[in-house]
Amino acid sequence: MPRSSRSRSSRKRRPAGGRLRRVLRAGTWTLLGLLLAGAGVGVLYVQNLDREIRAQFEGQRWALPARVYARPLELYPGRRLDRERLVTELEALNYQRSGKGARAGEYEVNDGTVALTTRPFTFGDGPEPARSVRVQMDRGHVRSITDRDTGAAVDLMRVEPLLIGSIYPTHGEDRVVVDLDEVPPALIGALIAIEDRRFMSHRGVDPAGIARAAWANLRAGRTVQGGSTLTQQLVKNFYLTREQTLSRKLNEAVMALILEHRYSKEAILEAYVNEVFLGQAGERAIHGFGQAARFYYQRPLNELRLDQLALLVGLARGASYYDPRRHPERARARRDRVLNAMHETGLADADTVATARGMPLDVSPAMPGGSRFPAFLDLVRRELRAEYADEDLRSDGLRIFTSLDPVIQLAVEERVREEVAAVAPRAGEHAEELQAAAVVTDARSGEVLALVGDRNPAYPGFNRAVEARRQIGSLVKPFVYLAALTNPRRYTLASLLEDRPVTLQLAHGEPWTPRNFDREHRGEVTAWEALVQSYNVPTVRLADRIGVSQLVDILQTFGLQATPAPNPSLALGALELSPLQVAGLYQGLASGGYATGTRAIRDVLDADDEVLSHYGLELRGAVPDGAVRLLGEALHDVTVDGTGRAIGQRLPQRRLAGKTGTTNDFRDAWFAGYDDRHVGVVWLGMDDNRATGLTGGSGAAPVWAGIMGELPGGSIEEGRHPSIEYHEIDLDSAARIVDEDHACERVRRLPFWQNSAPEAVAECEGEADGDAAGWFGRMFRNQD
Repeated sequence: MPRSSRSRSSRKRRPAGGRLRRVLRAGTWTLLGLLLAGAGVGVLYVQNLDREIRAQFEGQRWALPARVYARPLELYPGRRLDRERLVTELEALNYQRSGKGARAGEYEVNDGTVALTTRPFTFGDGPEPARSVRVQMDRGHVRSITDRDTGAAVDLMRVEPLLIGSIYPTHGEDRVVVDLDEVPPALIGALIAIEDRRFMSHRGVDPAGIARAAWANLRAGRTVQGGSTLTQQLVKNFYLTREQTLSRKLNEAVMALILEHRYSKEAILEAYVNEVFLGQAGERAIHGFGQAARFYYQRPLNELRLDQLALLVGLARGASYYDPRRHPERARARRDRVLNAMHETGLADADTVATARGMPLDVSPAMPGGSRFPAFLDLVRRELRAEYADEDLRSDGLRIFTSLDPVIQLAVEERVREEVAAVAPRAGEHAEELQAAAVVTDARSGEVLALVGDRNPAYPGFNRAVEARRQIGSLVKPFVYLAALTNPRRYTLASLLEDRPVTLQLAHGEPWTPRNFDREHRGEVTAWEALVQSYNVPTVRLADRIGVSQLVDILQTFGLQATPAPNPSLALGALELSPLQVAGLYQGLASGGYATGTRAIRDVLDADDEVLSHYGLELRGAVPDGAVRLLGEALHDVTVDGTGRAIGQRLPQRRLAGKTGTTNDFRDAWFAGYDDRHVGVVWLGMDDNRATGLTGGSGAAPVWAGIMGELPGGSIEEGRHPSIEYHEIDLDSAARIVDEDHACERVRRLPFWQNSAPEAVAECEGEADGDAAGWFGRMFRNQD
């Protein structure tokens, strides 16, 4: 009985122990399963991070902006170039004047010699190495170029082009990617010394550094030190957001370990120096030391001094907080801290550090809008959009070479500011609102050399040179006379035109009566006088006689894209064009009758320096050169005896050609013209189309003269042509030839093409007096 009871008791206790063991076994397997599942999740998590890192680190890491460059300066014996222009160009490139000019980006001037060392640069036709040369200059020309190392003569060389702007990615990041071997060793040393001294030994995360930073922060009662390695900083900037959460810090640490496992220290450093945020300019974020060097010093990274490199390294801790333009004292203190760290780690001796600490910050002024020449850059973007998608321009690292001449651009900007300020008071109470635009092109090729779209050329707003389409007034008159002169059997500069009242019908049937500027009529005048003095009535009569459609044809031959209605008012400028479009029309006159149009881009290269597009000279039509030569002589007379005589008075040693233009109620004042090398167009007016009180002669012509006086051009040739001959013409006797036996009061020497001179001889009596006061007084009343 007792045994049976024990047996039953034993049988009852066994199941409890078995259940416990089963529970324990089950718990163990569950825990193991959870651990395995967790490990699996962890593996997947790490694998996912690994794929993310490799995809971005080994692919296209950055969306690179398109870089826009001016034309390179070509130097060769015989080139027309004076010492002052050469020095201006070098200083625009931020070359430094030194005792020898022996280092890249340096120059020295000694009397008629300029010694300089260029920077290496890759052009569309290949790389151009740095060259150290001595340029001998004499009487406004390059006499010789000598290699300073070998003494050999140099026939042709190029100075690297000026970077004039960029087209940024939509996220606003701007960077110049540099290879690690292009980075000065002092910068790498300073970066490691101040940010991560154990960089070369840790594996992405530095526990000792974290502990040291935590202790320092605890002692200070605030955050005074960071424990992140350079690798962790790269991960944070490259892959992660800036939120301060535990999960982000965990991701940062794991990704740093993966990055160090996958890639070399050199690859990580190279990515860091191109990714780190170092400044802000409006919506543009400056990333990487390559771009920071240009942003703060306008120089390549490899030309910076030790103190300048230290400043850039110091900005990595907080570019906004240590911004040298806004907080110079903070920036200086941070720079000096970096220099001290270099001394502590043996990278620089005490004397070197002391010298560097004594240097000024000398950062360059910030450029508004990120470009020194906003109107020109706007023109480049407009031309590019014809062939390139906007995203390609913002992300593919294209290099765009343009026709901009920095020296001419700077001269035009200065003249626009000063000359417009001088004529503005004539606009009365609204003088401060007077606006301006100017264009200068190459007379042979049509390349745009300079462009100003605002009275304040640095203002990156409305680009009047390209966007403002205004009536051109009398600027169209030369094309009326050119259309007539192409038929020398019917029309010459001596042809008589009626200057009597006339009423014509416009396209809609309404009558139109043109009037001269001074409301007077002169009976009969020569075509030469009608053009030089800008008489409206005889010009309209001439256009009506030859047919306004012929005027339209000439304009379209010279590049006009529109087809205006053939109204007689077209002969007086009832046509709205921008200053750039006007320059395109006058390009045909300056080039001897060949229509080239205008363009601002020469070449487009991809990120690997392969040429994607080349834009060369393109002839779009032509007009007989003999007729153009005749017209050129009359347009020269405009600048001496006509409505643009302010130009001849100001530049008496130059043979220039051009035409004034004034629209109804003095709303627009124009001058368009050329010398032997340049076409120039100036417009003045109000944005709201109010009257300015200025004419082309009193407003635009002085500004144009100021611009052309600064350019390295000469004079147009006299109308030399195998089929052109000159004769003295009596302007008062039906335009007859004056021979040596007669003396006439109003005589003018005029050119004639293809034996088209009058045959009749004038029979004048009395003493010749071509400068009679009455004659000139009548001429000078006109101010168009």
